[in-house]
Amino acid sequence: MEHVTAALYELFGPTRLLALFAGMIAGMVFGMLPGLGGIAAVSILLPFVFLFDDYAGLALLLGAISVVYTSDTITSVLVGAPGSPASAPTSIEGHAMAKEGKAATALGLGFLASMVGGLVGAVTLAFAIPIAGPIVLALGTPELFMFALVGLYFASSMVGKDILVGLMAACFGLLLGVIGAAPAAANYRFTFGAPYLMDGLSLTIVALGLFAVAEVIGMLASGGGISAGRQVISNWTSGFAAFWRNRWLILRGALIGTVGGFVPAVGANASTWVAYGHAMSSSKDKSRFGKGEERGIAAAEGANNATVISDLVPTLLFSVPGGPAAAIFLGALFSFGFYPGPRMVAEQPTLMYLIVWSVAIASIAGAGICFAVTPFVAKLTKVRFGLIAAPLLLIMVAGAYQATQSLGDIAVLFVLGLVGWFMKHADWPRAPVLVGFVLAGPMEQYFWLTNQLHGWSWLYRPGVLIIASFIILPLLYKLWTSYRARREALVEQPAPKREETSIARLVLAVLALPVFAYAAYEAMGYRPNARMLPLVAIVPGVLLAALVLLREARLMVTSPLRVRLEAREEIPVLLLVLGYGAVIALLGMNIATVLFLAIVLLGYAGMRYWTGALYGALLLLAINGMFMLMRIQPPGGYLLDWQIF
Repeated sequence: MEHVTAALYELFGPTRLLALFAGMIAGMVFGMLPGLGGIAAVSILLPFVFLFDDYAGLALLLGAISVVYTSDTITSVLVGAPGSPASAPTSIEGHAMAKEGKAATALGLGFLASMVGGLVGAVTLAFAIPIAGPIVLALGTPELFMFALVGLYFASSMVGKDILVGLMAACFGLLLGVIGAAPAAANYRFTFGAPYLMDGLSLTIVALGLFAVAEVIGMLASGGGISAGRQVISNWTSGFAAFWRNRWLILRGALIGTVGGFVPAVGANASTWVAYGHAMSSSKDKSRFGKGEERGIAAAEGANNATVISDLVPTLLFSVPGGPAAAIFLGALFSFGFYPGPRMVAEQPTLMYLIVWSVAIASIAGAGICFAVTPFVAKLTKVRFGLIAAPLLLIMVAGAYQATQSLGDIAVLFVLGLVGWFMKHADWPRAPVLVGFVLAGPMEQYFWLTNQLHGWSWLYRPGVLIIASFIILPLLYKLWTSYRARREALVEQPAPKREETSIARLVLAVLALPVFAYAAYEAMGYRPNARMLPLVAIVPGVLLAALVLLREARLMVTSPLRVRLEAREEIPVLLLVLGYGAVIALLGMNIATVLFLAIVLLGYAGMRYWTGALYGALLLLAINGMFMLMRIQPPGGYLLDWQIF
């Protein structure tokens, strides 16, 4: 207790408390900006930590880390664009609730669930560090690989109605994740001779392209606000009531997230989907999932905040970052002369508990601030979307460009935006692609080490068999229930349900098989160690793509094509967004932004000329100011480049 009270006394020094709240505010702001999130927040704050003493500098970073997954709920719910990749389940369920006029409920539930997750993570951090060492060391690379595989399976099977498409999307995500240099062999994979691809794709760009761009296109084309109905903006008790209804589910989600944080490099992206899958499997009525189910928000938000804090356990014990933000925090520890490891627990107890107090206070204060502004934030759902679509897209471009500061960032953003748009209208789940991309790195590392150390005998290890049962048993149960449903349908002989396909589904089905087939051709030219994980994605991917193509072809023959009306209305906006990316490449971002803002603000937002010009000028100055803050220049064009500053 003396170390606990000493740490609290140290933290409550004026400078350190100010640093904690400054980091918390920065984390909240960047968490609300699509594509920037926690990684960008701690990256931008890192140069400022050296303005403080060691404890205050670390508190600055911890304040940002602790609230990112709380504030990113705002973007996920109101826009449908995940503020961070781990917010994808919240984006799916919360955005659907916002469209029904329940944005305040979804936001309040998300904030409170995140607070509980943060507190569970802080308590776990306090008690688990002394005892977690032997547990983590007991997990070998085979078990870590299987944990990653479980996370991938849950993301593939629990989202969407079609497990074939979900698994194929996950395989495609793995392929995206292996682009670039192979870690275990002297090979560059799937680069097509482009230097930009040699370093692989950025997680920020993949998340923004698949989710955010497609949502902005849809909202801009539909006109009006996010919600067609009147929002309840003055009564926050609905969010508290939803929190109380799901209190035990939130706690279970937080515990799932805590366990996920213990596994290095898997983190919130996998554990959030495991928690979401638990919410679905434990629900009596699964039909609401994907359409605005509050249980999905409760489990996911409880898990992701707990994970990002428990990520610090392997970071502090073994100098193995649990996630990207933890990696930056590890660098700050080294800079201040602290060297994480088992000895650090005994030699720096005050520092350890200062970390615990920092994340606990930031979790409570961050949720309190977010919950207090929920009624005001919910008003954004009635704002004409054209007014906020323009700055959102500008922020997305900035968030993508800060990855490598190459025009390739912009190109990949809009190409993946096109893919995400097709997947959205084909009802193909996009989340498995993102999860597959995130897990490709750790899966390849674990898979290669496993085969080097154990050959194929690792398949018989008890831990591997136990973890594999998390996949096999639910899959067998799903097959059994499907078989029973077919038998009951034959007995009852209901009217046959007419299945239909669509242009979007056909386009994706036709393209999927050649993509996997070409990837197989390319992979056979790589060294054995470089093609191990690609083949893990390619072999099932080819089989799944062939099955999906045959099914869609049969539906095309037996039923007329169904082209969704909203997709037709979105095509001009899709071309506008793609054209914006092309003009950036030719004339630079500033000229392209002026043209884009003129079309959006005058044409889609319906602003008058002078008010539109003033609003557009403010947006142009703001986005250039953001680039200055990140210490980079806006993208320049090949033909012409105009810079404001």
